[in-house]
Amino acid sequence: MLNRVLLPSSYFGPIEYYAFLCKCNNIYIEVQENFIKQTIRNRCYILSANGKLRLSVPVKKTKQTKIKNIEICYKQNWIKNHWHSIKSSYGSSPYFLFYENEIFKILHKQEKYLFDLNNSLQNKIFEILDINPLISFTKNYNHQNNMYDLRSYSFLNDKIKPYNQVFMSKLNFIPNLSILDLIFNLGPQSTKYLLEIDI
Repeated sequence: MLNRVLLPSSYFGPIEYYAFLCKCNNIYIEVQENFIKQTIRNRCYILSANGKLRLSVPVKKTKQTKIKNIEICYKQNWIKNHWHSIKSSYGSSPYFLFYENEIFKILHKQEKYLFDLNNSLQNKIFEILDINPLISFTKNYNHQNNMYDLRSYSFLNDKIKPYNQVFMSKLNFIPNLSILDLIFNLGPQSTKYLLEIDI
């Protein structure tokens, strides 16, 4: 088991991201880095009837702004669009009805900061997975550290074991989507699945 793993903040992070959270002793979440666009910090991928679908949280001006200070932009009704996409994709999945209300409520709180939204969603995922990892937040930014640094890791491991997905008969298995794909399809078995992933 790995000690002291450093992860970026994530919006409905990928399955492999949560495998690290399940299997590591001490997790550090980076809050002092400058925001990096087009990463798991504000985007995720779910599985729609037409294939892999990207959901991105729009943010305000990001130049040289720390992730903890990144504000969410609400000029467009992205929450409605995200929720419609999630419901269309997973409404017929085995466990959607078990988790939809609480996830819906967190999304619709309209948090000011991206980091606070990500953190609230992550805590809810921990509750669903019934895990309680030891999480710390970085106090300053270090380019080099004595941790297993995953801040620039792609989380694209395609060697994870297939499980039943809603559109599997049409699209075949697509690995390492958002944690939403796993919990809506596997429910209480999700944690066991995560623990079996080779990280």
